[in-house]
Parts: sequence; structure tokens; C-alpha cells
Amino acid sequence: MNIDLKSLNEIDFSELDLENIGSWPLAVKFIAAIGVALAVSLLTYNLFVSGEIEAYDNAVVKEEELRTTFKVKYAVASNLETYKQQMIDMEDKFSQLLKRLPTSNETPGLLDDLSYVGTTSGLTFNKIGWLPEIEKEFYTELPIKIEVVGSYHEFGEFVSKVAQLPRIVSLHDFSIESKGDERLHFSVVAKTYRYEEAQ
Repeated sequence: MNIDLKSLNEIDFSELDLENIGSWPLAVKFIAAIGVALAVSLLTYNLFVSGEIEAYDNAVVKEEELRTTFKVKYAVASNLETYKQQMIDMEDKFSQLLKRLPTSNETPGLLDDLSYVGTTSGLTFNKIGWLPEIEKEFYTELPIKIEVVGSYHEFGEFVSKVAQLPRIVSLHDFSIESKGDERLHFSVVAKTYRYEEAQ
């Protein structure tokens, strides 16, 4: 079967009848068949194949996400016993720290402890007393204003003894002023904390 494409120049396309395709010249039939095949291929691709390709690409991306999630969860699961032990240790340490916070009954005794520590360090108290409580999200700050007179080394001994108290006490906003002789005026805010349990 020979198709003479040069003969296309001699064809009058206005004479071609769609109802009588069988009588069309062979070259025109061939071009029409290629056009129909291309149109069917394009339509088939758009209707059936392109959606499947997009779905496949999405599935590949999802598979990668799931693999990553699986790896993370596998790493956690494989170390589950270690994490459980760490959690037990942290709860134990947290419980021990909570025990070092004064209860409502013990806070008045804290003033006595600080007074005792100060006087045994050689300091003379000018003032010691509670400041207003400061509410935080999980705890309450209980500040104590302290003003004492003593030597530099006595201040150091006082701070050291405060750190050794069985309850947590931190020192803030301190200032030291000279009184003109060897005595110094020491002002500090000691803070302890009360844990507020969730209601």
C-alpha cells in the first residue's frame, strides 16, 4: 500500500463527504486515522491515565511519610523500657524535690531557720519578714525580706548555710552597703516555693 502525500495538493477538501468516508483518497484516510488515534489517545490519557499517575505520585509521597513515621515510632518502641525507666527516675526526682518545698505548716518555721542560720553566722538582724506571695502557674513564691549587718565573711557563711537548709531557699536582689566601719549592711530577698497541685 503506497500513500502518495504529494497528491494531497490535488484534493479538493470541500468535496469530501463525512457520510462516505470509504471513498476518500488513501492519504486523507491515513491522516484522518492518525488524527482520530491522537484524539482518542489524548482523551484516554486525560480521562483515565493522568488521574492514576497523580494518585500514584500521592501514594509514593504518603508511603515516604508513613515510612518516616514508622521509623520514629519504631525507635521509640524499641527504647520503650529505657523511656519507662527514665520516667520512673524523673518522677522519683520530682517527688524528692517536692518534699524539699515547705508545706503551709512549715513556712512559719522557715523564718526561725533563717534567723538561726544568720545569728550562728555572726550576723545581726535589722529586719526579717514575709513579703506578699506571688502566684505562678504551678507554684507560689514566698519571698522573705532580710536585712542584716555583719562582715563580708559572715555573709558568705550565711549564704553557705542557707544552701544547706533541708528546704529549697534561693537568694535574690541582694545589695551590700558599707556602714563606714568594717561592718556592712546586707539586704536580700530569700524565696521559697509552695507547689500548687492541680484542682
